[in-house]
Amino acid sequence: MKLQITLLRLRRASLHGQGLSKAQPFGTGKAAVLRALEHLGYVQIDTLSVVERAHHHTLWSRIPSYKPEYLEKLIQDRSVFEYWSHAAAFLPMRDYRFALPRMESVRRGESRWLASVTRNDEDEVLARIRAEGALMARAFDSPKEHPGSWWNWKPAKKTLEKLFFQGDLMITNRSGMQKVYDLRERVLPDTVDTREPTLDEYANHLIDSSLTAHNFTTLKQVMHLRRGDGLRALTTNLLKERVNAGQLAEFVVEGLPIIYASPDLIDKKMSTVTKTVRFLSPFDNAVIHRHRIQQTFGFDYGIECYMPASKRQFGYFCLPILYGDEIIGRVDCKSDRRRRQLELIHLHIESTIRDRERFVSEFKAAGVRFALFNGCDSCKITRTNPPQWNALLRGSQE
Repeated sequence: MKLQITLLRLRRASLHGQGLSKAQPFGTGKAAVLRALEHLGYVQIDTLSVVERAHHHTLWSRIPSYKPEYLEKLIQDRSVFEYWSHAAAFLPMRDYRFALPRMESVRRGESRWLASVTRNDEDEVLARIRAEGALMARAFDSPKEHPGSWWNWKPAKKTLEKLFFQGDLMITNRSGMQKVYDLRERVLPDTVDTREPTLDEYANHLIDSSLTAHNFTTLKQVMHLRRGDGLRALTTNLLKERVNAGQLAEFVVEGLPIIYASPDLIDKKMSTVTKTVRFLSPFDNAVIHRHRIQQTFGFDYGIECYMPASKRQFGYFCLPILYGDEIIGRVDCKSDRRRRQLELIHLHIESTIRDRERFVSEFKAAGVRFALFNGCDSCKITRTNPPQWNALLRGSQE
């Protein structure tokens, strides 16, 4: 029998699972960053720096005392590694073996983009790194006098990426945002389990990770950007088996697909969602599944920095705005680090906000916090929609 659940309860469960329902659910310091990563399963990396980069932003949203050096130390400690989730990401080393299926897929030649890399190309790159130590891609640039040689940028870069994706190389650190590659045996701790999981183990890991991070899941969410009819069929069966065993229940909300969650989701005590304002990264784990966020929060969101300017509706780099248990709009931001000023270029309020006085106070405080996080001393609002919010929020400039 399928159980009924309200959309509000589902939203609150999601925010609680994502660590966005209270101030510091994972604690403080470096240990909190590892706890957050292990709970969320991954944090997406992005090279855009209009505001602080996505991986730092996502962690800061859950750990107010967060500092980028905490993540750097975890990478140096080999508690965290870089690989591919649905995109480039930092993942807990605890879960390394669950990256092995993708690695083996690349090794078998199932990536069309990397198919042109030859075994000789791989041997040459590995030999250099083995002899010279960790290297960046630019170490393989061609000498100017040999512009047509094999060591042109693109072939070398592609070879490095193939060796990385198939697990022969790991990213030992980054210089700025430039990857530094080294042999796996010089990076991976000896204590890490390197047994490739069975398909059954892998599917169960995907289900468990999704349930932990969101408090509920759907088949579509578990299978997000993961291919394979065998994996899909097995995941479907495993979800049904858990329902039959009483470990999960099927919930229904009008307009949504079947939701799988703990049977006590309706009655489970969860802390009240703190009525505060948070500017979320476009790549935050809570909003990265655009279809899920539209269904759960009624928020239609897409990042527009990859669009031509003429086609943008909201702005180049809009951040979703979470207020309590609602996503009430978005704001196009830019951090001017030279002038040390965070500009809120265009604020879009898309929901009816009844407690305007409290919202204004919380928004001002959030603007100051976000400015400081971005290394800025002040926060300036340039434009609002609807326009009347400009007068209400003008005091946000600090």
